[in-house]
Order: sequence, then structure tokens, then C-alpha cells
Amino acid sequence: MWLASNQKSYDVTYTRDQTRTRGRLHHIAFFVDQREDVLRAADIFLEHGIVMESGPHKHAIQQTFFLYTWEPGGNRIEIASGGYLIYAPDHEAVVWSQAERAKGQAWGMQTVASFHIKGSPPVPEEDALLAAAGH
Repeated sequence: MWLASNQKSYDVTYTRDQTRTRGRLHHIAFFVDQREDVLRAADIFLEHGIVMESGPHKHAIQQTFFLYTWEPGGNRIEIASGGYLIYAPDHEAVVWSQAERAKGQAWGMQTVASFHIKGSPPVPEEDALLAAAGH
């Protein structure tokens, strides 16, 4: 479930991941004005030794240019630009099919395995699933 508090298509995401655990936070998204700001964030994270989980890339179905990393408390965060901005107060929810979701990232990039496994709070099942995925 992608939840929005403003004109962005999402701010907070909860999803049932491969651990099948309910109620785990997947990530919180922070919107920046342009793609260059996402790249600047990547440089800042690199300079400060902050490991990026994925990106910079572009989501195939939502078209957001993004990167994912972890804040010090262990929660995944996304720095994102572009995508869809929604200004109509009566805009109907968008429901993506599994086939659309399976497109993953644009430009032929694969979604990293940890994206479908890790969440907050951590659960014991993550370790076995990450090991099976080669992490």
C-alpha cells in the first residue's frame, strides 16, 4: 500500500514482502525537485559512507527517478524525483497488476533481492531469505 499526504503518488509504503510478515514498513519516500538532486544525494551518501541499497534508477511503471538507502534507525528511505503528481482531490487510486509490478525498474535494471525481503522492524526470516538470494 502506497500512502500519500500531498500531491506525490506516495510518501509511505507498506507491503507484504517475502517474509510474509504483516505490518512492516517498507520505506518512506522524500521528494526532491529534479533528477540531479537524486544524483547529488547519491554523491553525499557515498562521501559519508552511507550504503545505497539500490539506484539511482527509474521505476518502470511509476516513472520516478530514485535511490534507496537506510537511515540510522534502520528504516529504508527513498530519495525520488519525477513520476506522477496528483492534484485532483477526487483522483481514484491506481491499482497496478502483478504483470505491471513485475516490470521492476526501467532500462532493463533488476530490482535488488533485499527490496522484497527487508523491512522495519527486522524479522528473523530475513537472514535465511537474503542468504538464499546470495546476500
